[in-house]
Amino acid sequence: MNNTDLSGKTAVVTGGGGVIGSHFCKALAGAGAKVAILGRTLENCEAVAEEIRKDGGEAVGISCDVTDKTSVEAARSEISEKFGTCDILVNGAGGNNPSASTDDEYLDTDKIDDSNVKDFFELDTDGIDFVFKLNFLDTLIPSQIFGRDMALKEHATVINISSMNAYTPLTKIPAYSGAKSSVTNFTQWLSVYLSKTGVRVNGIAPGFLATKQNKDLLFDGDGNLTDRSHKIISATPMGRFGEPEELLGTLLYLADHKASGFVTGITIPVDGGFSAYSGV
Repeated sequence: MNNTDLSGKTAVVTGGGGVIGSHFCKALAGAGAKVAILGRTLENCEAVAEEIRKDGGEAVGISCDVTDKTSVEAARSEISEKFGTCDILVNGAGGNNPSASTDDEYLDTDKIDDSNVKDFFELDTDGIDFVFKLNFLDTLIPSQIFGRDMALKEHATVINISSMNAYTPLTKIPAYSGAKSSVTNFTQWLSVYLSKTGVRVNGIAPGFLATKQNKDLLFDGDGNLTDRSHKIISATPMGRFGEPEELLGTLLYLADHKASGFVTGITIPVDGGFSAYSGV
């Protein structure tokens, strides 16, 4: 991982102010790239940029709504002026929303008219639309805006962040699972579309990571695994949650043309074996 040399490259990371995104930004900067950190909250993005600058790297935080083409166009102009056009695009923005999630894992027909249980039939279409935009459009729009410049370069790469839900959907979250499967499909589509240019398009599908962001979902007040966490761990052959740092080797491999120059159109699971295990 330390042998990756991205000197002279400009990297753009959407969702770069978040827990996983910030690790991506620091890894790319550590390999020599100039990093533009995009996110809705400027304070978070600039905090990551400041850490990178303190370590001797080049970085800038930019407030950007990546579901809005005008906002992304403005970010592209600012980045091009400061660092030059994009060489590495990491589409890391995304997430879920409770309005697009069911309360139940399985439909109980005895409770189908129970107003206290939000089942599939009660899901809010506005919430579903929000989750699809948050994941699919957050990947497509930056690929359009930055990809125009990247297609004219000798070596450039797009790295999309998918999910285990793209392979095997989890209960309760149909919109997020569907949106992430669309990201994986789009990764394949765009890789073919851009295959005659200098752009490679690949993805990473993280497994279940333990971060500050999801601690309350994975552990109870005493630090014990929740019932849902027990199910995840039992379906993960390595028997543990991953750490954000464990995604970085794959990120740098895909970002480095010397290491992965003939690799395009794939999404790599980094999941402790979750996607390989049938349960028996």
